[in-house]
Formats: sequence, structure tokens, C-alpha cells
Amino acid sequence: MQKRLLLNHKHLSITISRLCHQLIENHKRFENTVLLGLQPKGIYVAERIKSRLKEVSGIDVPLGYLDITFYRDDFRRRDDILAPNETKVPFIIEKKNVILIDDVLYTGRTVKAAMDAMNAFGRPDKVEFLALIDRIYSRHIPVEANYVGKYVNTVLSQKVLVELTEQGKKEDKIWLIERPVIDE
Repeated sequence: MQKRLLLNHKHLSITISRLCHQLIENHKRFENTVLLGLQPKGIYVAERIKSRLKEVSGIDVPLGYLDITFYRDDFRRRDDILAPNETKVPFIIEKKNVILIDDVLYTGRTVKAAMDAMNAFGRPDKVEFLALIDRIYSRHIPVEANYVGKYVNTVLSQKVLVELTEQGKKEDKIWLIERPVIDE
């Protein structure tokens, strides 16, 4: 298995800062704005965004966690049993500006499931999407991120692996991994 480093801890920190500055440019004082991290790994990115926004702007933007397990379009088609994660949305999203946050944008199906899951908490005025990594040219449905940390050209045999200290890793690293091709 071949691995290529996409972002190390230093570049990830710079990327998070850049994304926060883009958010600050587009959201006046974050009035009526909330952050929703998508479970499981999007919550770590969302926590970092929230923390850096507070450092840079002094504004404490409300943060929630959204689990999409039961909203996935392949939920009933899987052989393995999916274990849901915690959904924690301590605010009403009705008439709010919602920024969905995830680690990797791949096919777009996760974003669609998040939009469906979000309806249980109200109808937002606006929804934006922030992805740390955008695997371009891989969409199954027409979804696009408003804020992107890094664009990566990938093929089906590749995978983006996000390793963060919050997951117990020694150091933040984001890899592009070549999966072995299995001949049938």
C-alpha cells in the first residue's frame, strides 16, 4: 500500500486558519449562524474551526454534532450493522445560517444525508458546506463545498485517510492511500 502525505500538522493548522478567515469574510459577526460537524470525523474539524474562530474573531459560534447513519441511502442495503454516533444539536436551526462541516467530500452522499437529517431540527435560511479535503471528479450527486481546505485529484483505487490527534494519533496527518487492486 502506497501512501502520499497531503497535509502534515503544520499545513493542517494553516489550512484551518485560512478556512476560518474565509468564514469571517462571509459571515458578519456570525449572527444567526451555527456550525454542524458531521459524525464521526467532521466533528473534530468543526471543533477546530470553532476554536480558531473564537481565537481570531472573539466570537463563540454555536456548535452541534449531526449523525447521518439512518439517513444514508445505503443504510438498508449493507450487510454489516451500522452503529450510530451521537447527535447533539443544542439549538434550533429554524431560520439559521448553517455551516455543515466534514473531513472529506467524496461522492456527495454524506452531504445529502446530512441535509435530510437536518430537517428534523428545523428549516434553515441558508446551508453552506465546509470540507477539509475535496476529492474532485468523484461525485455521484451534484454537491459542491463552499469552503475547501485542499482539492485532491483521486481515482477509485485511492482513499483519503485523515488522522487527527483527537482520534488518539500522535500527530495530525492526512494521507492519500493507494488501495491494492484485487483481481477477480
